[in-house]
Amino acid sequence: MPHSPIRVQVEPRYLADQSSPKDKIYTFAYTVTVTNEGETSAQLIARHWLINDASGHAQEVKGLGVIGQQPLLAPGESFRYTSGCRLQAPSGTMHGSYFMVTEDGERFDVPIPMFVLEADIGGAPVSRVLH
Repeated sequence: MPHSPIRVQVEPRYLADQSSPKDKIYTFAYTVTVTNEGETSAQLIARHWLINDASGHAQEVKGLGVIGQQPLLAPGESFRYTSGCRLQAPSGTMHGSYFMVTEDGERFDVPIPMFVLEADIGGAPVSRVLH
Protein backbone atom coordinates (compact mmCIF):
# COMPACT_ATOMS: atom_id res chain seq x y z
CA MET A 1 0.00 0.00 0.00
CA PRO A 2 2.18 2.89 -1.24
CA HIS A 3 -0.09 5.74 -0.12
CA SER A 4 -1.76 5.48 3.26
CA PRO A 5 -5.53 6.00 3.11
CA ILE A 6 -5.30 7.47 6.61
CA ARG A 7 -4.40 11.12 7.21
CA VAL A 8 -3.02 12.21 10.59
CA GLN A 9 -2.95 15.84 11.73
CA VAL A 10 -1.49 16.94 15.06
CA GLU A 11 -1.87 20.23 16.95
CA PRO A 12 0.49 20.44 19.93
CA ARG A 13 0.34 23.03 22.71
CA TYR A 14 2.32 23.81 25.85
CA LEU A 15 0.51 23.58 29.19
CA ALA A 16 2.22 26.20 31.35
CA ASP A 17 -0.09 25.58 34.32
CA GLN A 18 0.94 21.90 34.45
CA SER A 19 4.64 22.59 33.96
CA SER A 20 7.43 23.47 36.36
CA PRO A 21 10.55 24.63 34.51
CA LYS A 22 12.56 24.82 37.75
CA ASP A 23 11.88 21.09 38.21
CA LYS A 24 12.53 20.38 34.53
CA ILE A 25 8.90 19.39 33.96
CA TYR A 26 7.40 20.62 30.69
CA THR A 27 3.92 19.35 29.96
CA PHE A 28 2.37 19.36 26.50
CA ALA A 29 -1.00 18.40 25.11
CA TYR A 30 -1.52 17.34 21.53
CA THR A 31 -4.76 16.98 19.65
CA VAL A 32 -4.72 14.38 16.90
CA THR A 33 -7.22 14.07 14.07
CA VAL A 34 -7.17 10.74 12.24
CA THR A 35 -9.14 10.76 8.97
CA ASN A 36 -9.94 7.78 6.76
CA GLU A 37 -9.50 8.98 3.18
CA GLY A 38 -9.65 5.45 1.82
CA GLU A 39 -12.55 3.40 0.51
CA THR A 40 -12.58 0.74 3.24
CA SER A 41 -13.37 1.00 6.94
CA ALA A 42 -10.28 0.68 9.12
CA GLN A 43 -9.76 0.29 12.84
CA LEU A 44 -6.96 1.87 14.85
CA ILE A 45 -5.54 -1.01 16.90
CA ALA A 46 -2.33 0.31 18.46
CA ARG A 47 -0.05 3.32 18.76
CA HIS A 48 3.72 3.71 18.85
CA TRP A 49 5.30 7.06 19.75
CA LEU A 50 8.93 8.16 19.90
CA ILE A 51 9.39 11.28 22.03
CA ASN A 52 12.72 13.10 22.17
CA ASP A 53 13.54 16.24 24.08
CA ALA A 54 16.35 18.79 23.80
CA SER A 55 18.10 17.37 26.87
CA GLY A 56 18.70 14.11 25.02
CA HIS A 57 16.00 12.20 26.91
CA ALA A 58 14.05 9.73 24.76
CA GLN A 59 10.77 8.00 25.55
CA GLU A 60 9.05 5.23 23.65
CA VAL A 61 5.33 4.73 24.14
CA LYS A 62 3.50 1.66 22.84
CA GLY A 63 0.01 0.54 23.59
CA LEU A 64 -3.36 -0.59 22.37
CA GLY A 65 -5.64 2.06 20.92
CA VAL A 66 -5.68 5.75 21.80
CA ILE A 67 -7.19 7.15 25.01
CA GLY A 68 -8.56 3.68 25.76
CA GLN A 69 -10.40 3.38 22.46
CA GLN A 70 -9.84 1.51 19.20
CA PRO A 71 -11.94 3.64 16.85
CA LEU A 72 -13.37 2.13 13.68
CA LEU A 73 -13.33 4.74 10.93
CA ALA A 74 -15.67 4.39 7.99
CA PRO A 75 -14.55 6.02 4.71
CA GLY A 76 -14.61 9.79 5.19
CA GLU A 77 -14.84 9.57 8.97
CA SER A 78 -12.51 11.31 11.42
CA PHE A 79 -11.59 10.57 15.01
CA ARG A 80 -10.20 13.38 17.15
CA TYR A 81 -8.61 13.00 20.57
CA THR A 82 -6.33 14.87 22.92
CA SER A 83 -3.51 13.33 24.91
CA GLY A 84 -0.34 14.62 26.52
CA CYS A 85 3.27 14.05 27.43
CA ARG A 86 5.93 15.46 29.71
CA LEU A 87 9.41 16.48 28.65
CA GLN A 88 12.48 17.24 30.74
CA ALA A 89 13.41 20.15 28.45
CA PRO A 90 11.42 23.08 27.00
CA SER A 91 11.46 21.66 23.52
CA GLY A 92 11.38 18.33 21.76
CA THR A 93 9.82 16.29 18.99
CA MET A 94 7.31 13.48 18.64
CA HIS A 95 6.63 11.07 15.82
CA GLY A 96 5.43 7.54 15.47
CA SER A 97 2.84 5.34 13.86
CA TYR A 98 -0.58 3.78 14.24
CA PHE A 99 -1.18 0.12 13.52
CA MET A 100 -4.48 -0.35 11.74
CA VAL A 101 -6.53 -3.15 10.24
CA THR A 102 -9.09 -2.80 7.47
CA GLU A 103 -12.47 -4.48 7.81
CA ASP A 104 -11.30 -7.14 5.34
CA GLY A 105 -8.27 -7.95 7.52
CA GLU A 106 -5.48 -6.05 5.77
CA ARG A 107 -2.95 -4.78 8.30
CA PHE A 108 -0.98 -1.61 7.77
CA ASP A 109 1.01 1.04 9.59
CA VAL A 110 0.19 4.73 9.35
CA PRO A 111 3.20 6.99 9.87
CA ILE A 112 2.68 9.99 12.15
CA PRO A 113 4.89 12.81 10.83
CA MET A 114 7.30 14.42 13.26
CA PHE A 115 6.06 17.54 15.02
CA VAL A 116 7.73 19.99 17.38
CA LEU A 117 6.88 20.55 21.03
CA GLU A 118 8.06 23.97 22.16
CA ALA A 119 7.35 25.67 25.47
CA ASP A 120 6.40 29.32 25.27
CA ILE A 121 8.56 30.40 28.20
CA GLY A 122 8.30 34.05 29.11
CA GLY A 123 4.79 34.59 27.87
CA ALA A 124 5.47 34.79 24.13
CA PRO A 125 3.12 32.20 22.63
CA VAL A 126 4.78 29.82 20.23
CA SER A 127 2.10 28.52 17.89
CA ARG A 128 2.80 26.56 14.75
CA VAL A 129 -0.87 25.99 14.02
CA LEU A 130 -2.60 28.21 11.52
CA HIS A 131 -6.33 28.69 11.95
